Amino acid sequence: MSERHPIIAITGSSGAGTTSVTHTFQQIFRREGVGAAIVEGDSFHAYDRAGMKAEMKKRLESGDTTFSHFGPEANLFGDLEALFRDYAVTGTGKRRKYLHDREEAEPYGQEPGTFTPWEDLPPSDMLYYEGLHGAAKSDAHDISRYPDLLVGVVPVINLEWIQKVHRDKNMRGYSTEAVTDTILRRMDDYVRYICPQFTRTHVNFQRVPMVDTSNPFIARHIPSADESMVVIRFANPKGIDFPYLLNMLHDSFMSRPNTIVVPGGKMELAMQLIFTPFIWRLMERRRQMLCRAAPPEAVKARAEPAAAPDPAPAS
Repeated sequence: MSERHPIIAITGSSGAGTTSVTHTFQQIFRREGVGAAIVEGDSFHAYDRAGMKAEMKKRLESGDTTFSHFGPEANLFGDLEALFRDYAVTGTGKRRKYLHDREEAEPYGQEPGTFTPWEDLPPSDMLYYEGLHGAAKSDAHDISRYPDLLVGVVPVINLEWIQKVHRDKNMRGYSTEAVTDTILRRMDDYVRYICPQFTRTHVNFQRVPMVDTSNPFIARHIPSADESMVVIRFANPKGIDFPYLLNMLHDSFMSRPNTIVVPGGKMELAMQLIFTPFIWRLMERRRQMLCRAAPPEAVKARAEPAAAPDPAPAS
């Protein structure tokens, strides 16, 4: 963790909803004037699309039926850990993009399913990561020890499978059988490397459908937000104003001393209410650390513009 160069990491498996969470954070960053360097977890895969297909074929031919994007062999855990470590110390690091489709690839003159070259992060107030492994651990690496705020996004398993089946069939043209095979192949790595992350996160958001999802592989529709509840668990509830959240989030309730349950349609509002104060605190700590490290003349120069008549009291 770093007070001068904070890191926020959103972690969740494919189809869990981490992209929607990122959009909410981007709204907060814009509103609060925070410059965040965005890093996508897909960019730390070890193989591009063609390379992954080739490696998958090789593994299957050798009898390995558990190789997947979820495990350490298919990811650059060392590079991701180094990025977090370097950014926490220096505020710098390297990133690249994974180009998912033709629309993303066209500006770079590359094929979909490839990586852009590594490049330096832009100057930023904080690092924001969204992907599979923001809180991952392996025998050789511990990525989870660096982020200042770790958020897990994890629908109940049947809902996660429904979302994946619908996405991969509608957007990628896969059959239900092909998606089912992928889910089964990933299960070993899911249990070993994805699930344990949610015991290391500071806050978890778990969407729970209020409709029958007992067979996710034949579900015709993804349960809507209005057909869901969201369970929000805080690892350390100290400092969380639960009465305020209950008042602001209509029809919410406490299920445990560290857990609030809100209607699915209120998930974005809940994130805004919960994470905006987190970001305020991270940015205030960063400002204080930078002031302490700056020469006295620089601190004085920063303070002079605020010396206006009738100043507002400090918060």
